[in-house]
Amino acid sequence: MKKGFTLLELVIVMVIVGVLATLGFTQYGAMVERARGTEAKAILGDLRKFATTNRLEYGNLSSATNPFNNTVANIGTAADNIPSACNSTHYFSYSITSAADSTLVATATRCVAGGKTPNRAAGTGAWNLTLTSNLANGSDVWSGTGGYN
Repeated sequence: MKKGFTLLELVIVMVIVGVLATLGFTQYGAMVERARGTEAKAILGDLRKFATTNRLEYGNLSSATNPFNNTVANIGTAADNIPSACNSTHYFSYSITSAADSTLVATATRCVAGGKTPNRAAGTGAWNLTLTSNLANGSDVWSGTGGYN
């Protein structure tokens, strides 16, 4: 009696391996993108710390003498700034979209082009992470698209 596998058994195993590999690659890509989101979380967290310091010094974030904005937070296009536009050192661009009295809203937007490669695919919708911090009571709300929050 011959021992071995039939052609049908080998084909079934190959199909199963192929399906598992496809699922694995899909999940791998999602995990890598979530890991890239840690850059955004770290920088948005730093902006929150800086906003807290600014609020303690000036009384509120919308102080007439020193309003908390992209310039004060060192967000810009210079090499030593937090990038306001996509560049080769970051996966995201950053902005303070609102800073009123004791509430900070800061957003990180995933680069489609011009950022650290690989850029995300164009035409897949906006991918961003937003931190809304109420500095008066210490509450933070993370929201966004692209699986970052």
